[in-house]
This record gives sequence, C-alpha cells and structure tokens, in this order.
Amino acid sequence: MRRLLVICALALATAAPAGAGTVFLIDGRGWGHGIGMSQYGAGGYAEAGWPYGRILAHYYRGTQLTRVPELQVRVLLLETRPRVRIGSSKPFRVVDARGTKRRLAAGAVTVRPGMRKRGKLKGLRLPLRFVAGASPLHVDGNAYRGTLLVHPQRAKLTVVNRLPLDRYLRGVVPWEMPEDWHSEALKAQAVVARSYALATLKPGTLFDLYSDTRSQVYGGIRAEEWTTNRAIGATAGRVLYWNGRVATTFYHSTSGGRTAPIADVWPRAAPLPYLVSVPDPHDRISKHHRWGPVKLTPREVSSKLKARGVRDLLVDRATSGRVSRVALKLARGQRTILAQDFRRELDLRSTWFTVRVLNLVPPTRRVAAGTATQLHGFVRGLRGVRLEQQIGGGSWRTVRPVKRRADGRFTVTVNPRVTTSYRLASQSGTGAVVTLKTR
Repeated sequence: MRRLLVICALALATAAPAGAGTVFLIDGRGWGHGIGMSQYGAGGYAEAGWPYGRILAHYYRGTQLTRVPELQVRVLLLETRPRVRIGSSKPFRVVDARGTKRRLAAGAVTVRPGMRKRGKLKGLRLPLRFVAGASPLHVDGNAYRGTLLVHPQRAKLTVVNRLPLDRYLRGVVPWEMPEDWHSEALKAQAVVARSYALATLKPGTLFDLYSDTRSQVYGGIRAEEWTTNRAIGATAGRVLYWNGRVATTFYHSTSGGRTAPIADVWPRAAPLPYLVSVPDPHDRISKHHRWGPVKLTPREVSSKLKARGVRDLLVDRATSGRVSRVALKLARGQRTILAQDFRRELDLRSTWFTVRVLNLVPPTRRVAAGTATQLHGFVRGLRGVRLEQQIGGGSWRTVRPVKRRADGRFTVTVNPRVTTSYRLASQSGTGAVVTLKTR
C-alpha cells in the first residue's frame, strides 16, 4: 500500500552532509488529519448548490442518513480543581450523594472537597448535582444548559455537564465551523458532530465526552449562534449509520484537494470502508489549501525531534499522497518517525508535505583573494536554484544559476576578491549563508 519515492531512495544514497550550510524547506497542503469531511470542502460544495445529504454521502461513502432518539450526554468541563464556583442569576438547587436537596439563592457557591464543615453547602456529601431554576447554571463564569455534576477525584474536583445531545451540539457546531457559512454546510457539520459524539461516547466513566479537541470543542451557551442552532434543529436526531451502527465521522478543516483513507494516516487503526480517499476540489477556497514553506535548519529539527545530528529528512508516502513515515538520516545511523509525530513536533498543518533541501557546504579554509574557488552543495525538490552573493553586507545579487547533476549535487566556481558571503536561493526560499574568507 505504501511506496518509497524514487527520489527518496536516491537521497538515501547521496544525501548531502547537512550542517551549518543546510536549510530544509517544508511545504504542503491542507490542515488537519485529512480523514472524512473537509469543512472547507463542504462549504464549497454547499455554495455550489449541494444539499447536506449529498455532501455527507460524498465524504462518507456507503453510509445512510438515519434518525435516532434524543439522549443525554455527559461532558467533562473541569478536572483536578481544588475548588470550583457554581451559581446562577436565579435561585437553583443542589442534590447530594444521599439525595438530600437544598435550595440555593441566586448567586454562586464555592465547592471544596472539605465543604461539609462550613458554608452554604455544609453537611452535604459529594458528589453533588446542581439543577438550574429559571436561569442556566454557570461554572467559573461560563454558562451551560442542563445540570452540573461535581465529583471528588483524588482530593480534587471534577465538573461534568449533563444535558440533551442537541443542546450539547449548540455549543459545539459554531466553534467547529464558522456560524456565517452556508446553511447546508452547517447542517452537514451538525450531522457529523452528532454522529461523532455518539460513536465516541465513554460509558462506564464519569463522563462521555471531553470539551476540547480530544472529542469536539464545546463552549456551552457562550458559543451558541442562531444560524447553527437552526441547522441543528433542521437535522434533529439525524446521524450517519454504517453496518448497523453510528459511523465514526472524523472531520477536519482542509484536505488540500483530496481526503485520506484512515489507514494512510493512522496505520494501526481499523480500516473503515466509509473513510476512503475522495476528491475535494472545492477545498481550494481555504487559505490552508497550500501552505509553507516552513524554513528549518538541521539544528532546529534535531532539537524539536530530540534526535542528535540530523543530516537529512526522507519521506515515505502513502497512496493518498500524504507522508506515512519520515526517515531521519543522522550523523550516526538512521531513525524512523511516524508522519503524525513528525507533524506534531514540527507544528506542521498536515502530513501532506514535501521536504526540500538547500545545502551549500561551508568553506573550511581561507583562499587567496582573486583565486578561482569551487563551492559544493546539494539541492532536492527545487527548480530555478541560483547562487547569490551579498553586496557590501547588504543586498544580494545572483552570481549564476545552479546546474545540478542527477544526484542533486552541484559545483560552482567563484572568484572572490574579498571575504564574501554566499547563499542558495529559489522561488520557495533562501538557504543558509556561508562566508568564504580571503587572505
């Protein structure tokens, strides 16, 4: 399923010695893991007149749009807190572990692990369930629908929001997709968010869902918008089904022009027939459709990857075009890293990227002024590379184009009259500066 690019195999045998004279230029496509629906692509399809059902059928092949009953979900809001403040602008109630109920005046109360000894909650036993009255509850200043559950956990407190699924979605959809997008795109987002939530519930624990990117970003009432509320209502209860169960509807911002099959991105994940690679032409409206270049030196890469002496980076591509693994050619030996880990440590936008190399070998000794001298180097993945020299410590001018051999190496002759700085340059970026000192 995976193939090592010919250019990478060639580079393994002929990679230039990386060091002070080397720069990696990394550019790519898309933002996110690339699996399932691309949000910008969905936005583009909606603008082109596609209804949300057709958009979903395109990204999740073979799934069926089905209606399911409403249910309650539990969302983790806070954990390992020494204290939390819960309140409401109207009177509200609290119920403790023994079923004891207490009416609380408008305002806020502070919950501590040792609250039984003092305060408005004196005598109550954790866990506590706070129930709203005529106004929603808030925790640490943020308002939420439904009830708030406070659990003790290793002498700290955990807060969970329990509410109907579609009320939860009201706090998710506008934080996952801009609320002013086309209504059909918002409906598609509502369905995939609902499906993803149901497919990834965590029964048997204190909560079902995280409120951050470990599940979906949830902001409670402060996130809600009328446009996304309407999209959620228009698709009420609708989810995507495959093989008798709710589909795990992964989604992401920008595909770069084609989505990825799950096996190409997460090799250890179980293959799912509805998460395949599909064309995504409308994704080009995203500013992240193409990105880069990101300019890094071998020292910076070594530091970020915690790999001493990085000399070259060689990519192994999957069938979708995304990188599956990266081989790090080191001063001593070689190490392989998964593309997702490489992306995370270098803060790249996706695993659909290319590593280009500009290498100009730094001179090791002084040369006689006015003497013809050869500079050596290596270029990979770039066209129109030229050698430049610095004029008077300021601007740069072209010395000559670089003519590479088949293995990417080159030699150029210069004739400096004084100590001169040189660099490689291309349309994508410039290389490291090396200085040829004269005597």
